[in-house]
Amino acid sequence: MHHYRGLVHVCVFVLIVFASFGNSYNPFQTNEAKTFSQTVSKVAKQEDALYQKIKRKRSSYEAEPENAVIHKVWKKMPGINGLKVNVSQSYEQMKEEGGFDETLLTYEQIPPEISMDDLPSAPIYRGHPEKNMVALLFNVSWGGKYIPSILTTLKETGVKATFFIEGKWAKTHSDYVKMIKEQGHSIGNHAYNHPDMARLSNEETGTQLTRTNEILKAITGDMPKWFAPPSGSYSEQTVTAASKKGLNTILWTVDTIDWKNPSLSVMMNRVMNNIHPGATVLMHPTPSVAKNLDPLIARIKDKGYKLGTIDELLNEERPHTLQ
Repeated sequence: MHHYRGLVHVCVFVLIVFASFGNSYNPFQTNEAKTFSQTVSKVAKQEDALYQKIKRKRSSYEAEPENAVIHKVWKKMPGINGLKVNVSQSYEQMKEEGGFDETLLTYEQIPPEISMDDLPSAPIYRGHPEKNMVALLFNVSWGGKYIPSILTTLKETGVKATFFIEGKWAKTHSDYVKMIKEQGHSIGNHAYNHPDMARLSNEETGTQLTRTNEILKAITGDMPKWFAPPSGSYSEQTVTAASKKGLNTILWTVDTIDWKNPSLSVMMNRVMNNIHPGATVLMHPTPSVAKNLDPLIARIKDKGYKLGTIDELLNEERPHTLQ
């Protein structure tokens, strides 16, 4: 019995020695030892010249968040996230390349304290002036035959737009509404039969908005959250009534005046002379837009702007060119 017990002790000792000096996981290593090892590794990383360089340079790539505000000219305007460089993640990416590379910086988005949802109802004209993005807005109550051409151009150019659709038009053109939805564009409310919203009673305003919301929800499955008053006519009552139905009132900062059937050069000048970060560009399904949309999108992109939906333009995400 003593002979076998001694043999077991020897075997256990051999296993302990092998585990202590082998390359495999050591089950006898304490948590304290692991913590010490991790601390040493962290200190070594933080003393690395590349890590210190990222720390020194990060402030030039960072930005503070800005709150949403009621602007004296632009009314309700979205805030924008701040940007903070994640030094550790940036270091891990750069050390494989062997040096500092600003395109490998990784960021954290820091939300502002006040968002648009925290503000009282007010019309929205534009996105944040530091957001290098433009939104194309199509108000639709006629011109259905040009919708397929417009959608084809948007698809070929990789652009998502926002279509504000009249309820009455949607009832008789549900196939086009579905097509717009299926291609990933945003859909908003454009009242039921294109009235002058500023002249309507509160009850009439509610009816216009509710009927259109119900029609668009039945066709697309989604309840609209944006409202574009026909011809841009609205009153404070209009905006308040829309807000109570979960709709933000959207206007525009750049008008193509496409209903006058302008030439490409005229439309191009109207847009490009007034384009700006956060711009909203008003259009309709007209022959001029169907014909000139492709070169207009190309020119906007050449100016360095990204094109997106009204949802993307008004969210707080801060785009940056280095990522």
